[in-house]
Amino acid sequence: MLYAIVGEDVPNSLDQRLAARPAHLARLLELDAAGRMALGGPFPAIDSPDPGPAGFSGSLIVAEFDSLAAAQAWAEADPYVAAGVFARVTVRPFRQVFPKS
Repeated sequence: MLYAIVGEDVPNSLDQRLAARPAHLARLLELDAAGRMALGGPFPAIDSPDPGPAGFSGSLIVAEFDSLAAAQAWAEADPYVAAGVFARVTVRPFRQVFPKS
């Protein structure tokens, strides 16, 4: 089943985000290589695809996991959590309707 993982950034955490990004992306690439990643990316803090020093306000990942508990455990082990980038992480079951798969 798909799960939506939403991480909300701590204010002014761009430096921590950039430092932890390589490890964060490595985990996402593993999900993608396993065919489990539906989509993922950050929320720019301003209305721009490249927010520069304004940074980001959080991230969204939609991926397949065996259970809600497995998705929550994966989210809790994210490098952005360990680096203090995320103030809060929410994991919810997700049912994709569009685009049709």
